[in-house]
Amino acid sequence: MRLGEGFFRADSRPARDLGVLLARRLAGQGPLEVLDLMAGCGVRSLRYGLEAGAAAVWANDADSERLPVLRTNLEPLRGRLALRLSALTAQKLLAACLLRDQRFDLVDLDAFGCPGALVPRALEAVRFGGVLYLASTDGRSPTGHDRTAALRSLGAAARAHPASWELALRLQLGVLARSAWSLGRGLRPLLNVSDGRTFRTAVQVLRSPGVLEEDQLGLLAHCHGCGDQQVQSLRRLRRWQPCGCAAPPPLAVSGPLWIGPLQDPAWLEGLIHLAAEGHVGEQARRWLSGLAADSADGARVWPMAEIARRSPGGTVRLRRLVERLRLAGWSASASGVMPGQLRSSAPWQQVLELAAAGDGTLDR
Repeated sequence: MRLGEGFFRADSRPARDLGVLLARRLAGQGPLEVLDLMAGCGVRSLRYGLEAGAAAVWANDADSERLPVLRTNLEPLRGRLALRLSALTAQKLLAACLLRDQRFDLVDLDAFGCPGALVPRALEAVRFGGVLYLASTDGRSPTGHDRTAALRSLGAAARAHPASWELALRLQLGVLARSAWSLGRGLRPLLNVSDGRTFRTAVQVLRSPGVLEEDQLGLLAHCHGCGDQQVQSLRRLRRWQPCGCAAPPPLAVSGPLWIGPLQDPAWLEGLIHLAAEGHVGEQARRWLSGLAADSADGARVWPMAEIARRSPGGTVRLRRLVERLRLAGWSASASGVMPGQLRSSAPWQQVLELAAAGDGTLDR
């Protein structure tokens, strides 16, 4: 593999592994056509051809000086599949696909910064039942560190939140959902992962929105005074409930964002099965295992460090707190998105009370 001037990160292999697994699952449903919009040096396109069994790969990069590197690196695919190379901006390529009514089973948009402007055309380039695999490297806007930029790029408010990685992914999903609905399409989140630097989302594009799919767009509020969190669907918007503060500060409200499930259990099961056959590293396996263990039931997530700080009698280990909450009748799981975080439907005061009855240790 020649790198040349082509962009390549060795530590992004887990994300590439997930892309290969998504493509392999799609390939099991028929001939697989892949569009790699920002191919860099071509390592992802090469893997889609060699490891995922793609029937056709279109590798594109806007920098024409990278074409010789792409040609060299993708030479092993010639004669094995239909291969196309180009040096177009993503905007021009997607516009041309729209004019030709050309669509793909997998569109890989590994973008720099926020790809929001490309989302509508990228969704239109995906066949019904196909997958858009999207990445954003904009960590400041969706985590509440640049509110103006969030409004411009996401069309949403983003406020500081203890589950910042998940907040960023949910805001990204909110953009995807609004764009899909405006096109008359629906979507199904398949998986959402982050390493804190890049935020990656895979969604399946559906012919039309599912029943009550629009209920999954809402707002997430966090009280910096007592730590409470509340979630509301935009379709059922009402007054926020009082939190646990005697004199509550204004709630920090983010959204609109996706408040529904972050992954699809059936798809995760299929990807884990494929991962067991090889071709992927340990980090991708850990990501999938963590996502599969996360119920993803609800958007209220707290770091165990915050629970320990606010609980009057110390805190219990994360695993034990999950068990206690479930025994009390609440949904609870360790977040598969960000390490050392609890997801639960339980009232905040109930979480603190069960943590206070714990063993005085902290599992992060």
